Amino acid sequence: MKNWVKRSLDEVCELITCGVAARPNYVDEGVPFLSAKNVKEGQIIWGGYNCISEKTHKELTKNNKPLVGDILYTRVGSYGEAAVIEDDFEFSVFVSLTLIKVDKSVLNNYFLKHYLNSDFIKRLAKKSISGSGVGNLNVGTVREFPIFLPPLPEQQRIVAILDEAFAAIAKAKSNAQQNLQNAKELFESYLQGVFENKGEGWEEKKINEIGIAQTGTTPKTSEKENFGDFIPFIKPADVDFSHSGDIRYDNDGLSEIGLKKGRKMESGSTLMVCIGATIGKVGFAEMDVSCNQQINSLTVKKDFEPKFIYYAMTTRNFQEKVLLEGKGAQATLPIINKSKWVNLTISFPKSKIEQKKFVEKFDALKTETQKLESIYQQKINDLEELKKSVLQKAFAGELNVGATLAVAP
Repeated sequence: MKNWVKRSLDEVCELITCGVAARPNYVDEGVPFLSAKNVKEGQIIWGGYNCISEKTHKELTKNNKPLVGDILYTRVGSYGEAAVIEDDFEFSVFVSLTLIKVDKSVLNNYFLKHYLNSDFIKRLAKKSISGSGVGNLNVGTVREFPIFLPPLPEQQRIVAILDEAFAAIAKAKSNAQQNLQNAKELFESYLQGVFENKGEGWEEKKINEIGIAQTGTTPKTSEKENFGDFIPFIKPADVDFSHSGDIRYDNDGLSEIGLKKGRKMESGSTLMVCIGATIGKVGFAEMDVSCNQQINSLTVKKDFEPKFIYYAMTTRNFQEKVLLEGKGAQATLPIINKSKWVNLTISFPKSKIEQKKFVEKFDALKTETQKLESIYQQKINDLEELKKSVLQKAFAGELNVGATLAVAP
């Protein structure tokens, strides 16, 4: 790191200040009023913001107007995200953002952006947050952040290498994310096709004709003897918690006494969340469980293959029926009560042998799909780690002349 000098940000920037603290009056149409949620992954997100009047905007920016080339740096919530202003738009910023104007005679603004997004500074920012809850990154602390500066030409060279590397990483990440989405859709498409193109020997029945339906209940929480590890006690967050129909069994439990005051759902039951933002989420119980009142369960009769009914409940057609009933309820949150739920219909082959054959096909394809998802998710994680590694090398002075980066497509 020859010819690199250590400075504080305050020494190499003309202004480091936060946005307006008082929340102004919003208008339907006007000047964008950006907050921390509008800066992500090194970019400014032009959407999802509130607007203020032109008059209010002029009052707020008379001393520190954001200009092209300035940097926005998050200090509340998702603190530690930096982006350079590249669009010549009029806008104001909320207190959750820090506005930074660099001294261009000694500091390249994109060099600073990459530096602020490096893992070193993110860790430093995390250690520096103050306050409870979401916490905030004090502007005074940001001003004191150390930075090691090479000469401007070297800064520009490093920025050029990083831009090229990150463009390649972004492209590879986009491809991996698309492949991940394709893998997820592969199984869903096959499942949907089976239920949309029913052959001969299928029929349709209501849930209450297929098995025993129950709504969970919660024993009194004030009575500590109700809770223990005799049987898992399932809540909505435990159902399909990793998006593969699985159930988390080790979060909470009931005692033997508590189960007598609750309800038992036998192994092989299908559980469905029937209230709130996750209404329709489905899980298949691999053991006896109990659950709370936000979950309905179905334990099928012996004429049915249990997991086939679970798969039927995950289909788009059945989910749409749940949402239609749920949103029609007179409640703040969508909800489908047991009396409506048990009257929903499910299609199935009459033959239990045929049901079992379909389950074997569904399980096999699901396993292969999950393997693909795991591969592509690992690829995405590896690319994120590569990005961190490149940044670390950049600010350790290890990006040599002619350095290249190989990123698999």
